[in-house]
Amino acid sequence: MKIRGERECTECGTRWSYYETGSVGCPACGSLQSIGVDERTEHTDMQVTFDLTPVRNAIDEVDADDLAERARDRCREYVRRRGFVNAGTLRDLDDTYLAAIELLHVADIVAREIHLDEREEMYFLALLRDADQGKRPPVADVPKSLRAARGLAYANAVREYRRDIRTWAADRELATSERGALETLGEHVTRVRMLDGDIEPRTAERLIEATRDLTNGLRGDKVAFSQAQERLASLEFGPAT
Repeated sequence: MKIRGERECTECGTRWSYYETGSVGCPACGSLQSIGVDERTEHTDMQVTFDLTPVRNAIDEVDADDLAERARDRCREYVRRRGFVNAGTLRDLDDTYLAAIELLHVADIVAREIHLDEREEMYFLALLRDADQGKRPPVADVPKSLRAARGLAYANAVREYRRDIRTWAADRELATSERGALETLGEHVTRVRMLDGDIEPRTAERLIEATRDLTNGLRGDKVAFSQAQERLASLEFGPAT
C-alpha cells in the first residue's frame, strides 16, 4: 500500500519516520494525531523483530514438539509481517526471511512427528540456533525427509517476493523481457508447489539465486538480468531422489 511515511505530530510538532519506527504514535508525546508531510510511497515491510532466544532458552525444559510449536509461532508472525518494499525501495530476498520460513515449515513437521531420527532433530536445532541471525544450513546438510520442507518454504518465499516485485514495479514501465522473466519465475514457483516442494535442495537454491539475479536485473544490472534469464531457462523440477 502507499502511505505518507514522514509524519508530523499535530499536538507537539515532532517529526518522525513511520518507515523507521513502524508506529503511528508520536515518539515524543504519544499522540496518535499526525499528518503526512511527504508523498505517498509504496510500503509493504512492517517493523517486526525476529528473536528466537526465548525458544532456545527452553530447549532443556520442553519436548521437541513443544519447542517446535513455539518456534513455528514466532516464525509465522515474522513471516506474516515481513514485506519487501520499504519506502518505495525494493529490498533483497534475504537469508533471515528464508531461514525463518524454512524453520516454519520444518517446525510444523517436527511438531507432528512422533519419532525424529538424530539427523532430523539436529537439523531442526541448527535452524533454531541460527535462523534469527540470517544463517541457513548448507544444502548438503538437508535430511532427505526434510527436503520437501525446504523446497516448499523457498517456493512460498519466492511467491511472496514476486508479489512485492509486481507491487514495486506497478509505477514502472517494465520491458517485455522483464515481464517475461517475472512470468517464468511465477511458473517455476507453481511447479514446485505442485510437487509439494519435493525437489532437490540444490534446485531450490538455484530458484533463490535466479530470483536474486532477477531483482538486481530489474534494478538496472544488465549482466545480472542476463544471468537471471539463463538460470530461469535452465531450471528443471522433478521429485527429489
